[in-house]
Amino acid sequence: MVSADNLTVSFGGFTLFDNISFMVNENDRIGLVGKNGAGKSTLLKIFMGLQQPTSGKVSIPNDFVMGYLPQQMSMAEGKTVFDEAMTAFEQINRLEAELDRLSTELSLRTDYESKEYSEIINSLHETSERLRILGGDSKEGNTEQTLLGLGFRREDFHKATSVFSGGWRMRIELAKILLAKPQMLLLDEPTNHLDIESIQWLEAYLKSSGTALILISHDRAFLDGVTNRTIEISLGKAYDYRVSYSKYVELRAERREQQTAAYENQRKMIEKTEDFIERFRYKASKSNQVQSRIKQLEKLDVIEIENEDLARLNIKFPPAPRSGGVVFRAKDLLKRYGEKQIFSEANIIVERGEKVAFVGRNGEGKTTMAKIIVGDTDSQSGEAIVGYNVKIGYYAQNQDELDEGEYTVLETLDNVATGEIRTKLRDILGAFLFRGEDVDKKVKVLSGGERSRLAMARLMLEPYNLLVLDEPTNHMDMRSKDILKNALKAYDGSLIVVSHDREFLDGLVNKVYEFRDGKVKEHLGGIYEFLERRKLETLNELERKSKVESTAKKIKPVQPSDTEKKERDRLYKKSEKELKELEESIIALESKIATMNATLSSPTADLTMDNAFYAEYEHTKSLLDKAMTRWEELLLIVEKNSS
Repeated sequence: MVSADNLTVSFGGFTLFDNISFMVNENDRIGLVGKNGAGKSTLLKIFMGLQQPTSGKVSIPNDFVMGYLPQQMSMAEGKTVFDEAMTAFEQINRLEAELDRLSTELSLRTDYESKEYSEIINSLHETSERLRILGGDSKEGNTEQTLLGLGFRREDFHKATSVFSGGWRMRIELAKILLAKPQMLLLDEPTNHLDIESIQWLEAYLKSSGTALILISHDRAFLDGVTNRTIEISLGKAYDYRVSYSKYVELRAERREQQTAAYENQRKMIEKTEDFIERFRYKASKSNQVQSRIKQLEKLDVIEIENEDLARLNIKFPPAPRSGGVVFRAKDLLKRYGEKQIFSEANIIVERGEKVAFVGRNGEGKTTMAKIIVGDTDSQSGEAIVGYNVKIGYYAQNQDELDEGEYTVLETLDNVATGEIRTKLRDILGAFLFRGEDVDKKVKVLSGGERSRLAMARLMLEPYNLLVLDEPTNHMDMRSKDILKNALKAYDGSLIVVSHDREFLDGLVNKVYEFRDGKVKEHLGGIYEFLERRKLETLNELERKSKVESTAKKIKPVQPSDTEKKERDRLYKKSEKELKELEESIIALESKIATMNATLSSPTADLTMDNAFYAEYEHTKSLLDKAMTRWEELLLIVEKNSS
């Protein structure tokens, strides 16, 4: 379908790709993986024609449509969310216009047997079929379904795109790409701005769409859920695995063992050959053999293997100072921004050593709650109490606290590091993708993602006993996420983490707080237990709703006959009369009991009253109970028949 043919990209004496070739077939959902800087995003740009290779080409059929979501893109202004999403149907609109043109032309012609007439009919059929495939008759419905799936609410549809954050506007662009129904999708980190529910929706959509896909993602669970093929870019080469991501990891480990063995064998052979050349270089009797070995080395295809710095996996957080038993408690918290209520009656408790996740759709208050905990904002009512001797380390989504702009990356860590950890600063920076000369960059020139990773690295150097991390993995590759996750699992303090990364949370947290529809709900257990319960709850809600709707449809109102109407009127009048009589009787009984109570409670009451008084007292109470029961029955009859 689409093929990369001997792609080579070189610049400044460095080769990024070296004769890469592979074919993308109709049902392929490819995960494109490799280290940061391996060239994954560059490859997508070459497919889209946004960047030209040094040599080689990408072969694409005529009229083939590809949808491309880059990590960074310019986003449209001036329309509502719904109207902007509807611009995805340009192709459908063109086809509809072409269909109208062909229909009009056909209606004006009378040369029914001509070749031209037959060609118009064929074009009309092809255009109609293409329009049917693209869903031309359900544009509005598809748009609504896609926007809802990506986390928008119906009340958002008619808001201007300009009022939304960059992450939400990226969702609009993603919606447009999906709605255009291209024949192949190129998605570069599509989950970066999605919450768990939206990620699960997108995962299901991509699996069922039948569209060819090349996906770059650092979300293992998402890759596993979507892909059926993995292409690894390593040292300028492409390694093609016809399996999903998790299976690729196993096969890659096997391949690396084989590569390492081959590399070691070749290295030994090269050493022996070079030793032979050096020993006999100046002996005339060996000159032919020496020249033969020199040519052998020149022709040798040298095996390369990608370096993996395994030492950095041992990085740990400093021991946490001991805190009180409860590190944070929220009681009946209410938070508003202006007229918008974020959550109310929120109750949260985090005990010493607990690792807790905040999950839910974007905009439901997860980040707001994190800010309340660290004291960056206040609630309108309720209590937010930080426990005894709690020292909080906070990582925000948009990291602005690195204001030491004139310091280098390495100096930023060195300024806060103490003790033995100072010998591992370069290892820590390497774990968070600062390698080689990167450590000498000044903070002021770092990108937003680089500043975020540096802030996380710095957080690992100070002794906190409560870490509050808001989307800590957004700018990390898989190796960095593994390092952070392992460090957090070994951390002996308390953790609150806001994240949409299911694989990162799995095995890390033991309690989940769900932010949904203005409420905060506690779920004990891990992230997948929560997701399974949430799925069941949703299905149960749908089932209950379906049953109610089904029952409502089955029950049809029956018009009563004249006889039934007369009987109902008679019953109503009889019940109404009995009800009035009963009300008078109840008043009399209550009055009598009140008098007897006064007699019993009087200081001068004769405690030797005979049994007859007590028997009458109990009998009167019994009569009142029966009267009240009958009164309730009659009241229902009267109310029902009067409606």
